[in-house]
Amino acid sequence: MTGRFEFMHQSSHPDRPTTPADDWSGANAAHLAAPARIAAAPASVTDEDVALVRASLTVVTPHVSELAAHFYSILFSRYPQVRDLFPAELDVQRERLVRALLRIVELVDDPDNLVAFCSRLGRGHRKFGTQSGHYPAVGECLLQALSHFAGPAWHPALATAWQRAYTAAADVMVRAAEEDARNRPAVWDAHIVGHVHRGHGIAEITVRPHQPYPFVAGQYVSIETPWAPRQWRQYSPANAPRPNSELTFHVRAVREGKVSNALVHHARPGDPVRLGPPEGDMVLRPTRQRDLLFVAGGTGLAPIRALIEEVAQGSISDAREVSLFIGARTANELYGLDDMLRMSQRYHWLRVRAAVSDERIPGLEGTLPEVLAEFGPWYRHEAYLCGPPQMLSGAVHALRRHGVPPRHIHYDPWDTPVLTAPLGPPPPDEEDDQL
Repeated sequence: MTGRFEFMHQSSHPDRPTTPADDWSGANAAHLAAPARIAAAPASVTDEDVALVRASLTVVTPHVSELAAHFYSILFSRYPQVRDLFPAELDVQRERLVRALLRIVELVDDPDNLVAFCSRLGRGHRKFGTQSGHYPAVGECLLQALSHFAGPAWHPALATAWQRAYTAAADVMVRAAEEDARNRPAVWDAHIVGHVHRGHGIAEITVRPHQPYPFVAGQYVSIETPWAPRQWRQYSPANAPRPNSELTFHVRAVREGKVSNALVHHARPGDPVRLGPPEGDMVLRPTRQRDLLFVAGGTGLAPIRALIEEVAQGSISDAREVSLFIGARTANELYGLDDMLRMSQRYHWLRVRAAVSDERIPGLEGTLPEVLAEFGPWYRHEAYLCGPPQMLSGAVHALRRHGVPPRHIHYDPWDTPVLTAPLGPPPPDEEDDQL
């Protein structure tokens, strides 16, 4: 997931000149390639270090919110030049710091997953203009904040353990960012070319990058707007890649969401936006003649639609049949159903069914897990899911209960526990609302 848990972003990376966050000049063109895999760093963190770090976390966990606020206070006091490069409101940013910290501690003795997690963070930090020299400063302020809240439990051996753990993570982030900088830009300048209101606070927004933008159907994209500088929000394209690199997003205006409300109610064709690199692992796998099952709950239809569009292009899947289930609480919330039904008329292999959980509608009533169980079995299918956390969890359990192996169930979780969830888009209440 951005890493979804980005916790610092500061001055510019050496591979591009320093620009203000609201400078909408074009980015330098670069060769575009997939992120390289970063090899694991030397094992400098000992078993004793791991035990000490995890034990100390139990001491500071009751104060994690205050710890994050204290960290940023120290950082901005010691390095005031970086303050203007952060969002004016830091509430979400503080939460991301806590998430990243917890995840790194959990993975500190798991080199492969630590490298995967921190590599995504390092690549994601590039869009903020992070330099390798910023990581020691962040580590210094982080350890100071930890020592403050650990109190008497803080001692030299614990400080050394935290320093080693942080350095191991930071080294991976730096190397990943440097490798990424050799292959692609940190950001893509783009402008809006289409804006259509679809009702219920939803707008269909099409943007055109100023240079080729490589992504894979099912991934999600960070967007920054001029109305909320330095506030990046994630949305999934609702289309497979196009020759002109245009991307269409379905954006729902979330209550008190500055980015989503700006995009829905204020954006117009011609307005500029900036895009971060594509992320996410919910992409089509070769099916080996396995049929496909797609499940979209509420606001999770966009990446599912993109995947089905890619199936229609015939470049990856050899599935004979594709089943799509769309779920919502009420019939009015079944946004996009008509579009998918029209698509099913064009493609005989696509079957579309809807489920409504909070209304009594003959033929539609039921939760997605209930409807999936009714229309199965699915054990011979490759399954792709996107939607609200409760639906996602219920659908995954239903599929596994009916014999679908975990390796054939694909999703980017939004709101599963941070210590076990792969990086992915955030829950809808953090504004990154997807359709």
